[in-house]
Amino acid sequence: MKNTGYQPAPWKQWGHDLEAGAVEQMKNAVRLPVAYRGALMPDAHQGYGLPIGGVLATDNAVIPYAVGVDIACRMKMTVLDLPPAELRKKQRRFIQAIEDECRFGVGAKFSSRRRHPVMDRDWAAGPLTKQLKDKAWSQLGTSGSGNHFVEFGLLTLSQDDLGLVAGSYLALLSHSGSRGAGNQIATHYSRLAKKQHPKLPRELGQLAWLDLDSDAGQEYWAAMELMGHYAAANHQIIHRQIAKHLGTQVLLDIENHHNFAWRESHDGRRLIVHRKGATPAGAGVLGIIPGSMASPGFVVRGRGKSESLHSAAHGAGRRMSRKQAKKKFNWKDARRLLQDRGVVLISAGLDEVPWAYKDIEQVMKAQQDLVEPVARFDPKLVKMAPGHERPED
Repeated sequence: MKNTGYQPAPWKQWGHDLEAGAVEQMKNAVRLPVAYRGALMPDAHQGYGLPIGGVLATDNAVIPYAVGVDIACRMKMTVLDLPPAELRKKQRRFIQAIEDECRFGVGAKFSSRRRHPVMDRDWAAGPLTKQLKDKAWSQLGTSGSGNHFVEFGLLTLSQDDLGLVAGSYLALLSHSGSRGAGNQIATHYSRLAKKQHPKLPRELGQLAWLDLDSDAGQEYWAAMELMGHYAAANHQIIHRQIAKHLGTQVLLDIENHHNFAWRESHDGRRLIVHRKGATPAGAGVLGIIPGSMASPGFVVRGRGKSESLHSAAHGAGRRMSRKQAKKKFNWKDARRLLQDRGVVLISAGLDEVPWAYKDIEQVMKAQQDLVEPVARFDPKLVKMAPGHERPED
């Protein structure tokens, strides 16, 4: 039954010593009248509304800030039919492929627009999506700022799986979402939700919801799903163009959203499951959990754990804020670490250096009951949006 009043719905936490602000946000989220059940992943840290790493199931309601500002932020990996040694021997070729075929950062776009069937979808689902179509098209095939990246690395399988024989492979991994269009949709519908629930306590204000039987709720849901297709198209274009640039074939594709809401059945009932910075981990479902620019990521297979609402972490998770990282670290030390790990960094912000993130091995250990690691990915050539400081001298 619904969580009437502000008594908390049940929830469970994975991992220890999680950021107090993230835990408090989760406790607040399950007090919502529409909350049914929640879960907090071991990479959790504080965000807007629902914490990053938060999972929340609701009754017939969608919460824009529980989906996230970057709607449909997602991962995509392609295994390429090229010898792994090529990455070191012909490094300049791979750097050029990323530089030529992708753009990074706020407002990034191509002078000549990319093409994809996603632009033939119905962008008139609501007045805002219709208005944003041209902007979205201009940014099609680009990546965002902050922790969004495109990188080459080595994928290692210890045993035959994923349709591949055991061994090392050259792989391309990307992380990005729905760009400026998704951000504007999230902001607009969150404001609308807040207006519909003016009496929510202050600590719950950013968790205002839209009833899915309402026009606004249906409009947001259609916009969210459109952004899901659009974010997937961005990744498809990046991977397609880079593979074409290198003249290689793709051996394997794996991808997943981690900022989205799904209609799912749990405990014998239909619910709306929000995963904000959380990876779908239903039984047998493949997903990608990255580390940092100098630590491994993992291809995982979900175990379908009911208590986590079939979810897992979406990455290592931040140890500190971007502002703290910029104050605490410097590029001299970061370059030394990257060199020790055999990582070449094309560009990034100082707030993305490895020390700003939790230990991915500890995060994976904390969720052994949620996912089974299938393969390990080690970054070797990394491109992110440049920050105010550049990694170059």
